[in-house]
Amino acid sequence: MKKKEMLLNDYAVLCRNADRLEPEMFDKYEVQRGLRDKNGNGVVTGLTNVSKIQAFQMVNGVKTPCDGKLWYRGYDCIELVKGFHGKCIGFEEVGYLLLFGELPNAKQLKTFREILADNRTLPTNFTRDVIMKAPSNDIMNSLTRSVLTLASYDRNCSDTSIENVLRQCISLISVFPMLTVYGYHAYNHYQNDGSMYIHRPSRELSTAENLLMMLRPDKEYTDLEARVLDTALVLHMEHGGGNNSTFTTRVVTSSGSDTYSVIAAALSSLKGPKHGGANIKVVEMMRDIQKHISDWEDEDEVRAYLKKILNKEAFDRKGLIYGMGHAVYSLSDPRAQVFKGFVHRLATSKGREKDFGLYSMIERMAPEVIAQKSRIYKGVSANVDFYSGFVYSMLEIPLEMFTPIFAIARIVGWSAHRIEELINMDKIIRPAYQSVMQEREYVSMNER
Repeated sequence: MKKKEMLLNDYAVLCRNADRLEPEMFDKYEVQRGLRDKNGNGVVTGLTNVSKIQAFQMVNGVKTPCDGKLWYRGYDCIELVKGFHGKCIGFEEVGYLLLFGELPNAKQLKTFREILADNRTLPTNFTRDVIMKAPSNDIMNSLTRSVLTLASYDRNCSDTSIENVLRQCISLISVFPMLTVYGYHAYNHYQNDGSMYIHRPSRELSTAENLLMMLRPDKEYTDLEARVLDTALVLHMEHGGGNNSTFTTRVVTSSGSDTYSVIAAALSSLKGPKHGGANIKVVEMMRDIQKHISDWEDEDEVRAYLKKILNKEAFDRKGLIYGMGHAVYSLSDPRAQVFKGFVHRLATSKGREKDFGLYSMIERMAPEVIAQKSRIYKGVSANVDFYSGFVYSMLEIPLEMFTPIFAIARIVGWSAHRIEELINMDKIIRPAYQSVMQEREYVSMNER
């Protein structure tokens, strides 16, 4: 075994030597790394009518940072959330909006909820034969495997007509909570020696209510908990066509692939710690801060520890204060603002006011610490991941399910973008790469 490991280490060195590209090459050939310019602005690669993000505005002809805004099909997401009026069916209402382009009336929403309820079913013995067969602590991998396996049960798997793709998307939107929760319970039972709970979803409950009911052994949850989770799902549902997993959705769709393969690819993108897994890093970082700070109300002590994190002297030594900054937003992330609006109420109901105080202090203090350390082209503020992990922990959602919860929401946005791409695409998405390879003469085996 040691010999194999040593060989792999040697091969890794070869890879690093063969594949290393000098940073100045990107400037020389005017290559925009990560499809972004030096100021972090994304390269425009397509058109969409699904959503829009705003982080800057023109003031006297000058591009100026502004409070972030997010629109779904033309509606401000904050206004949508305000319009729920305490109801717990925001996921269904906004899901209808993203898929079909208009807000539903009462009759349309009732019908759509019935369609989702009709589709909350898995093939016979699927839970036993697929989900429970090979449980994993990586629920995203479990979810991806389940999605790909569901393709085997679909006789029209490869039909890319809009009608069929819409059927497939609605089916996956409906079963994602089941696949996620059952995947977690299988892992918790077989690997953590916990009890097994397989609660069937209820037709009468919303997506958020069903999720909490299926997750908890006693099926109990409060109205506040359900409304908070419902709002969280809406805020994570969509975020423009340029984010990594949505772009992946459109790239794979453009190749003509089937819905299950497209969604599996999007899931694989989302699970990365730089994308959907970011809120897990926030929770882990906050636990580390709480462990090493003696007085959570001492601003000097907290500021000093944040500087240590930024200087790669503490936590994971990556030099990042997780949950701060965003690829697009500058002054504020509108989703984070909405989250903070109800997180205090939830923290009060759960007896977590002290935790909330620490989060609020770090939200205020971290941008100052980062600005002192780094040269910043735009503002730095708390993003949606900063508070979402805290919310999920207060909802007693296990850490392993944080990113899958994101997926349960985001599949609606993926579905909308897949359908938009299918309707409008005429070419496969194929960006260009500048080759910097040096041509060489072939050398025979005897001369190497």
